[in-house]
Amino acid sequence: MIWYPYEQMKTMRTPYKIVDANGVYLYTPERRLIDSVSSWWSVIHGYKHPELNRAITAQAERFSHVMLGGLTHEPAQRLADKLQAFLPGDLNYSFFSDSGSVAVEVALKMALQYYWNQGERQRTMVLALEHAYHGDTFKTMEVGDDEDYHFVQKAYGPSPHVVHIPTELPALEAAFAQYHQMLNCMLVEPLLQGAGGMRMYDLSFLKRARELCDQYGVLLIFDEVATGFGRTGNRFVADLVLPDILVLGKALTGGYIGHAATVANQKVFEGFYDDCPEHALMHGPTFMGNALACSVALKSIELFEDQDYLSKIRHIEAITRREMAGFAHPKVKEVRMLGGCVCVEVYDPADLLGFQQFAYDRGVFSRPFLRYLYAMVPYIITEEQLVQVLDTMKAWFIRQ
Repeated sequence: MIWYPYEQMKTMRTPYKIVDANGVYLYTPERRLIDSVSSWWSVIHGYKHPELNRAITAQAERFSHVMLGGLTHEPAQRLADKLQAFLPGDLNYSFFSDSGSVAVEVALKMALQYYWNQGERQRTMVLALEHAYHGDTFKTMEVGDDEDYHFVQKAYGPSPHVVHIPTELPALEAAFAQYHQMLNCMLVEPLLQGAGGMRMYDLSFLKRARELCDQYGVLLIFDEVATGFGRTGNRFVADLVLPDILVLGKALTGGYIGHAATVANQKVFEGFYDDCPEHALMHGPTFMGNALACSVALKSIELFEDQDYLSKIRHIEAITRREMAGFAHPKVKEVRMLGGCVCVEVYDPADLLGFQQFAYDRGVFSRPFLRYLYAMVPYIITEEQLVQVLDTMKAWFIRQ
């Protein structure tokens, strides 16, 4: 049987069975549903996109996978070249992996070894944010800050190698003043913290973080697995504040295949480029640079550029702000909106129990968690479809 994620298997409700998907819609045997969460925020072009389908099937006719250990191939080379041209600054060196969590692990490993290679072996600490979520592998749980997801914190206690701070400038300043000699990196989800509660914060925090990282010689890592490719209303937050390492996943392949990239700048790469074998980055996921994933990622980026997806996202945000303007309810703590994300936070998680079925009955698939009811829709959604999603969210509270 399937062991499902984030569920108590003994008490979980039966999941909806999907038999087809097209555009923004998921199809069960009984109903058509707008996917308001884009399959965990990844399916930005919708389902069964003809150009993405053609890209992946054309590559499958040649070969589906070739390891990058001692071998190379055109799709991986082309994707690395495209990311070098597409991303800001000198983020030129792409290390591929098979998921966002692993890509963050690679980034943390890069940061630690970068200083280790230079003999700065006291730099073993990571500065991270409160309410952070970077994945469910062990190191990403360690740098995360949410006990609802991060069992390792309960089992082992807080890590002595990680400092968590709120997204407030005084806390940022104090952390660098106290720990800068021991920090190898600062890791953040920029502007929008996803699974930690769709929390949004100001760009000034990231600008000051960049200044402090430069001042104290600390690497800045942006985890844009969720925020990249337009979710905040920017192509990447890295376009606004340039990190040393950028992590991409989810929408990288348009949600077709799990694939991710840890992209380093010139300084970081040169910290490994050496005659000494021990200075190499000893990491190598089996499916890194998977040819199918690289091919569909290239087409996904092409669609994002050629069809002016940033305009689509601005339109989504404008409709969302219009439809949610003035919405309030005694059970609602706050409504937050940014780019292609809207979140309704309630005071009591019990107030969201039953919403998923309520939405299903109205033709919307939603998956609220804890105190957060949110939507991160595919960018191809129409105004009518988006209004249906937002009306469903509001109707849940109006009916009570």
